Amino acid sequence: MTKTAQKLSAEQAYAAELDQLQQQDTAPVPPGWAMSAIAVERFICGDSALGISRKFVAEAGVVTRIILSLCTQRGILLTGSPGTAKSWLSELLAAAISRDSTQVIQGGAISNLSQLLYSWNPQLMQLQGPSQQALVSTPLYRAMRDGKILRFEEITRCPQPLQDAVLSILSERILVVPELPSAQSTLYAVAGFNIVATANSVDEGIQRMSSALKRRLSFEHIKPIRHLDDEAQVILQECNKLMAVNQIKVEPAPELIQVLATIFHELRNGQTLDGRSTDRLAGATMSTAEAVSVAHAIYTHAYYYQQSRPDATLLLHVLLGSALKDQPKDRRRLRHYVETECAERQGEYWQSLYQQRHLI
Repeated sequence: MTKTAQKLSAEQAYAAELDQLQQQDTAPVPPGWAMSAIAVERFICGDSALGISRKFVAEAGVVTRIILSLCTQRGILLTGSPGTAKSWLSELLAAAISRDSTQVIQGGAISNLSQLLYSWNPQLMQLQGPSQQALVSTPLYRAMRDGKILRFEEITRCPQPLQDAVLSILSERILVVPELPSAQSTLYAVAGFNIVATANSVDEGIQRMSSALKRRLSFEHIKPIRHLDDEAQVILQECNKLMAVNQIKVEPAPELIQVLATIFHELRNGQTLDGRSTDRLAGATMSTAEAVSVAHAIYTHAYYYQQSRPDATLLLHVLLGSALKDQPKDRRRLRHYVETECAERQGEYWQSLYQQRHLI
């Protein structure tokens, strides 16, 4: 039985586009990069003339500033609310610059220096002592050695001493392994190495980030998608990807995607599309990523329960799981939104929400 991967890395999923951009790239290429800064931006933001798909939606100038920071060998920290695709952007950057987005450290999963820098194989240490063969490399070590981008996810969730350990690496671009002989003890970062870190702006940990580390990183705040049509397109595109991976064959319903995008957009901003104030949920992010999950859940239900199209009555049940978290008052806010905003709106999904408001 042949099994398929649940998710391909960006460099695997978009290998054809990366190859095309590299072959047609005539702009200057920074040392250690797989392609020029212009080609990296085209890969991320898309280029219809070249047939390159848009993979990330951001305000003008955001991606350019990030790429320029990496060109100057200054690390970047992507901050923002959960679900704004910071991790996805870091993966795209690593895929385009290094053709390898797999050098990843999860800040919340490491607690000591050996997990961050390097460790030792105990059996080989007993046989031959400290040596290159006995050294167990980490993603940080491999990124420095091979000249690749290191993705440091949720950097503010790792202890501050570990954050401080990154300081000399960002400043001096070296990693010292004192256990090895002096000729082998210093690892010099190869051209192309840099760090793309992420942090949720709602996490308390971001307030405890090392001041010295802050000075060595450029900051870029990633905001939620501003325009409704862009958000609806992203939801449909990402939902189609998930359905393709899971072999779910259901015809997309544009009306459902538009309704979802509108609900998440309005509840996130606390304002309707025509400018009136409305409720804002306190316990849920109502992010684009969450909207993708809701749409995917509805399509999955339709497929496995053999419905020809997504059932409008399912929308509210799936939405409740995303909108109602740990804030009891959000239930009242969501019901008020449905009662005041859905009543006058036309369409099967809007009216189904209104008719089921008693379930909230």
